[in-house]
Amino acid sequence: MTPRQTRPRRTFICGWACTQRWALHKRFYVATSRQLKRLESVSRSPIYSHFSETVTGSSVIRAYGRHSAFVVMSDIKVDENQKSYYPGIVSNRWLGVRIEFIGNCMVLFAALFAVTGKENLNPGLVGLSVSYALQVTMSLNWMVRMTSELESNIVAVERVKEYSETKTEAPWEVEDKKPSPEWPAEGNVEFHDYSVRYREGLDLVLKNLSLSVKGGEKIGIVGRTGAGKSSMTLCLFRLLEAAAGEITIDGVKISELGLHDLRSRLTIIPQEPVLFSGTLKMNLDPFEKYSDEELWSALQQSHLHKFVSNQPAKLELECSEGGENLSVGQRQLVCLARALLRKTRILILDEATAAVDLETDDLIQSTIRTQFEDCTVFTIAHRLNTILDYTRVLVLDKGQIAEFDTPANLLSQKGIFYGMAKDAGLTQ
Repeated sequence: MTPRQTRPRRTFICGWACTQRWALHKRFYVATSRQLKRLESVSRSPIYSHFSETVTGSSVIRAYGRHSAFVVMSDIKVDENQKSYYPGIVSNRWLGVRIEFIGNCMVLFAALFAVTGKENLNPGLVGLSVSYALQVTMSLNWMVRMTSELESNIVAVERVKEYSETKTEAPWEVEDKKPSPEWPAEGNVEFHDYSVRYREGLDLVLKNLSLSVKGGEKIGIVGRTGAGKSSMTLCLFRLLEAAAGEITIDGVKISELGLHDLRSRLTIIPQEPVLFSGTLKMNLDPFEKYSDEELWSALQQSHLHKFVSNQPAKLELECSEGGENLSVGQRQLVCLARALLRKTRILILDEATAAVDLETDDLIQSTIRTQFEDCTVFTIAHRLNTILDYTRVLVLDKGQIAEFDTPANLLSQKGIFYGMAKDAGLTQ
């Protein structure tokens, strides 16, 4: 084989070896950088969340002198993030050094083959081969980095894909299962061996609940923290779907109804009052279903008439975001007025008076007793004295029914409810 034939063969073998080495580095680097990017993205979110929480609660942090503790927490989260961010930078440099080394090797061999050749070569051909070899370093680097960037950034698409595959809520409306316009006419609520969990794989928060509530009954729900009180009310709105059993309202299985048809026939006064930026009228009647006379009547019954009538804008009073320009008690009374306007047959109070003073609590309770006299009321009780005149009291313990009877009978039995009443100073 002549020297002229040997040189291309040697050049090809050298290029092939460098290419294989480049491919090997690419395989290691892309897989590593992708996983490091995934870890860095996961550990970055807590930093932003903690910073946002710190800014929001800065006044409380200053009041309790917890500056150093929050700084330490922030440092810990940043350090955790750097555990994956710094190796990503190191791997980048690792790749850069080796890719440049491979490219320089190709330049070196191209120059050596040109110099050691036994016959004269065209200077232009030598210059062309060396100049192209010089560009290999940049091209290899660019190819690997673009491949790595693509696979690293696809991590964000993986998250979007995960959200897109998340199980959605039930249909908003089911045409062949729409209830009658008068439903629920009586307000009878029944739980049949009902169990629920917050998501697959978790323990049951309610276990085999079976109870029957007649229309117009006032039911107080009590229990220790974590007993399942709020979970029970969430099930009525199907914010949690049943793991087993069924809930029926006036004989209709709520699992067969559309969510809009179900939730529009129930009313809840939440523990934390929810108001939106806009006028008071919009907060009371967002869908403009009621007249001004009905709105004023609701304000009168919720003891807000005097406050609103003294405002220059009256019903057009601007509410700031979250109702910050109103007191907590006034916000809770606005929610009560909203419930009075809807006046459904089933009312749920999720510790609605937990954050208000005793006077506002008395106002809300007196209004509920008079205006919702013929409605079925479920009350998660924060103050036991508010439910002592209720029809029955449901005591939950670890997601199960521990006691369910009239307040007088439960006090005479000296069980869990009696112990809670004794702790509250309502009995000797």
